Amino acid sequence: MDNQIVVVFCLSDDMLKALHHHEDKQCRMRDAEVMTTAIVAMLYFSGNFCLASRFLYDGGYIPGMLGKSRFNRRLHRIADLFLTLFLQLGECWKKYNEHSSYVIDSFPIAVCDNYRIMRSKIYTGEDWRGYIPSKKRYFYGVRIHIMITEYGEPVEFFLAPGSFSDTSALALYNFDLPENAWITGDKAYNDYLVEDIMREAGLQLLPFRKKNSLRPVPPFMLYLQSTVRKMVETTGSLIERLLPKSIHAVTAKGFELKVALFVLACSINFLG
Repeated sequence: MDNQIVVVFCLSDDMLKALHHHEDKQCRMRDAEVMTTAIVAMLYFSGNFCLASRFLYDGGYIPGMLGKSRFNRRLHRIADLFLTLFLQLGECWKKYNEHSSYVIDSFPIAVCDNYRIMRSKIYTGEDWRGYIPSKKRYFYGVRIHIMITEYGEPVEFFLAPGSFSDTSALALYNFDLPENAWITGDKAYNDYLVEDIMREAGLQLLPFRKKNSLRPVPPFMLYLQSTVRKMVETTGSLIERLLPKSIHAVTAKGFELKVALFVLACSINFLG
C-alpha cells in the first residue's frame, strides 16, 4: 500500500511538471497531493474521500490536508487533469500491446436502486434507464463505454446515459490507435458503415457476427475473438471490485467524476 501511494504521487507530480502546471505558491496542498488523495480513495476506501484524507493525514503522507469542503472544490477544479493522467497511461499500454488487439464493451453503473428512481435528484428522465440483458433487469444511471488492450489495460473510455446503445457508442470512440490495429466486441457493435470507414483509416473493426450476418468470419478468427473478449470481462470485474455498493454523490458531475476516478484507479492497478 505504501509503495502504491508513492507511485500514485510520483505519477501525478511528474505529469504536472511535464505539463508546466502552474500552482499558487500560497496553496496549502499541492495539486499532486489532491490527485493522490482522490486516487487513493478509489483504490482503498471505495471512493470515500474523508477516510482517505484522514488516513493520509494521520500517516504523515500529506500533513497539509485540506478540510472536506475545500478539498472538494480543489478536486473539481482539477478534474481535467485526471483524464490527462488516464490518457498518458493509455499511451503506455498501447506501446506495450504488441499485437495491437483491442476490445470494446460497456458496463452499467447504477446511481440508485430501481425502487428509488422516482426520488433520484442526480438524474431525472428515461434517458438514464438502461437494461442489462445478462441479469434481465433494468438499472438507472450511466454506462461506462471502455476500450482495453488484449491484456486488460483500459486505454479509452467515456460515460453515457444508461439507455445509450453500444451501436450508437461506436461513433463516440476516438479510436486513437496504432495503424493496423484491430478491435473486437460483442454482436451489438455490428455496423458495416463504421467498419468501412475505419478500414480506410487503417484500422479493423471485427466484432462477433450475428447468425444472419453478411460478413461472416472464419473459425480461427472466432477463436481469437473469444480469447481476447474474456479480458474485457476481467477488467469489468476489477472495476466492480473497487466500487462500493452505492456511490455517494450529491450532483451528477460529482457522480461522474467518481466513476471516472474508479476507471483511472483500475488502470493504475495494472502498474503492479
